Amino acid sequence: MQTSVNYRPTKAIVNLEAIRENIENLNIYLGNTTSIIAVVKADGYGHGEVEVALAALEAGAAMVSVATPDEAVRLRMAGISGDILVMGPSPISFAKKAAELSITVAVSDVDWIQGVLQENKIFPQTLKIHVKVDSGMGRIGLRDVNALHSLMAVVASTQHIVLDGIFTHFSCADEVSSSATEVQFKMFMDLVNALPEKPRLVHASNSAATLLYPEYALDAIRFGISLYGMAPSKYVGENLPFKLERSLELHSELAYVKLLSKGSAISYGGTYITTGEEWIGTIPIGYADGLRRGLRGQEVLIGGKRVPIVGTICMDQCMVRLPEEMSVGEKVIFIGRQGTEEVTMEEWAEKLGTIPYEITVSITKRVPRVYL
Repeated sequence: MQTSVNYRPTKAIVNLEAIRENIENLNIYLGNTTSIIAVVKADGYGHGEVEVALAALEAGAAMVSVATPDEAVRLRMAGISGDILVMGPSPISFAKKAAELSITVAVSDVDWIQGVLQENKIFPQTLKIHVKVDSGMGRIGLRDVNALHSLMAVVASTQHIVLDGIFTHFSCADEVSSSATEVQFKMFMDLVNALPEKPRLVHASNSAATLLYPEYALDAIRFGISLYGMAPSKYVGENLPFKLERSLELHSELAYVKLLSKGSAISYGGTYITTGEEWIGTIPIGYADGLRRGLRGQEVLIGGKRVPIVGTICMDQCMVRLPEEMSVGEKVIFIGRQGTEEVTMEEWAEKLGTIPYEITVSITKRVPRVYL
């Protein structure tokens, strides 16, 4: 959460209007026939779970989803009154609290239901569940009709638990080939059709499937990474049905500027040696903020120009080679646009050999979020 006073100039700028636009454009694309589940797990992918949830719900999302029980409870305690789904595993001990707070939980096997009923003879409210089907992700979820029938038999035997939905997760929807996704969808629908009665929400599509395969939209889709303006993969980015608005930038300022002579060593280990007289700027951001050491050499934007990070990135600071003398206080863009140039999370991800998802959730809590 943003604090009232932030003396350090390093900040993550979160544009909530971009999140609203992504929801509104998605609703137009879906034709308002499919509900949107806004995924705000991992503190809203590093953007702020409460702020993102409010913006998404205001813009037309039907509900929000998270990965853990604790995330769901925090949202409820912060005043999020709409439907909340916990997509990951929940311990049996959470069932009673989930019912009290009207939090929907994912269930993968009959043993969990039986354990809940054995531990809780009386529920203050009804516990809503979404059955998770493992159609090929290999993570959690039941995999066959017999397991589904066993679970449903126990649900039918009690008034304390109600089936509100059933869902699965695609593992390869962001790839060029659609074959694996087609196989998963068929397996999932075979199980859905084996239910004695269809629940309120049947959902399968993540961001990639939502954007590439509208025919798989069903009752609801789960909008995760693309809620924040990023495509799940390069292939998806090249085939977007509408423009995604990026919602986060990472800013700081020059804190110190010096002219060094040829042969001067920079930072731990002397990993950079000046090749002539060079202007070097120091910026108060480091790996404790999410600027990983592997980003040495990554360019940042100062004065609308790209300049490289030089030397080993420290815990709290890093150095850049400036094209000329610049003033302390000059704005530095690590992620975002300045003038005609832009540095993206995808660029960082490629440098680090990872994906943008990991970048956005790695910007630490020490960096205050400033909301537009």
